[in-house]
Amino acid sequence: MKKNLFIGSTLAALLIALGLGQGILEKKAEAQAQGNKIQVPRFEVDPTFPKPLPNHWYQGMSIGVGVDANDHIWIVHRPDSVNAIEAAEDSKTGTCCQKAPPILEFAQDGTLLRHWGGQDGDGYQWPGSNHGITIDHKGNVWIGGNGQGDGMVLKFTQDGKFLMQVGKKGVPIDSNSTEHFGMVAKISIDKKENEAYISDGYGNKRVVVLDADTGKFKRYWGAYGNKPDDTNLGRYNPDAPVAQQFRTPVHCAEMSVDRMVYVCDRVNDRIQVFTPEGKFVKEAWVSKRTLGDGSTWDIAFSNDPQQKFIYLADGKDEKVWILDRQSLEILTSFGDGGKMPGQFYAVHSIATDSKGNIYTTETYDGRRLQRFLYKGMQSVTKGEDQGTVWPTKSTK
Repeated sequence: MKKNLFIGSTLAALLIALGLGQGILEKKAEAQAQGNKIQVPRFEVDPTFPKPLPNHWYQGMSIGVGVDANDHIWIVHRPDSVNAIEAAEDSKTGTCCQKAPPILEFAQDGTLLRHWGGQDGDGYQWPGSNHGITIDHKGNVWIGGNGQGDGMVLKFTQDGKFLMQVGKKGVPIDSNSTEHFGMVAKISIDKKENEAYISDGYGNKRVVVLDADTGKFKRYWGAYGNKPDDTNLGRYNPDAPVAQQFRTPVHCAEMSVDRMVYVCDRVNDRIQVFTPEGKFVKEAWVSKRTLGDGSTWDIAFSNDPQQKFIYLADGKDEKVWILDRQSLEILTSFGDGGKMPGQFYAVHSIATDSKGNIYTTETYDGRRLQRFLYKGMQSVTKGEDQGTVWPTKSTK
């Protein structure tokens, strides 16, 4: 009898101990999970933006987006990338559709405002392949070009009046030229010093800084601040020693509020950070094993005073990564591959407006502009991918 009582009490003690242990483990796991929770911006796709284009216009590969001081959204696309069916009205073989002009400006409600461009003009050559668009602090519109032999950048008023061409067409690749470029991806502007930062680009392998008024070359640099070298590095291998030069394309060079320059070394899957003088500061890889087109296509900063977050467009993995700007650590991501709102097909360019909303354009067969509305902050598990950020409420 005593033996049975002893066994029973022992089993009861074990069960209680197991229960307590399980509770402790659960609380520990819960605490660890809570410890991995972070605050990040929350976005929802706006499926009503923009409004349909007028005139049966068809949008081609969309390879640049910018926002001006009035929160108007500007894009540049490639009209000649549409096919014969999509341009049947142009060829008089059908009633739909026509190629839209390459430069398009949209109001906040999605209405098309201005449209122009696409032809050579007095004193300038239009790129063989438009690429990138930026509206500077004076309201001027800058574009580049990554067509074969496109060695220039162009500057216009918002009405399309020509202001300046730097460089020219039909020039060789030369990452140490001070007269022309080599297939420019994008231009960004430093308001304080009135300088233009050129992502140069699809042929050359460097960042160039110009006087934004005169177009005078001031300085340039390659990866790690090295002198650029046009040697073909071959295909990117994530297991090889890190490349000491940029691979093409050098796809963005954006200055933050604390005057750091963030460069998209796209095919190397990395962001490199420099001082305005070209001194290397730090680097980080994003989706380091991404091959082919690479992962670091374009960046925009959050609109808080400290620009705490980087929004990184990744057209290969079809998402927008959100990084802590100071540490370059990945916090979360959103998006997925597809043609539905909130999904991506080669998300190429990214910009933000004064309200914190994100705008993206897509190249290849994506060929569209999307808006992602800023909805405040949210708690997510660090590193979590949010997928398609569909509206939580009806848009009606």
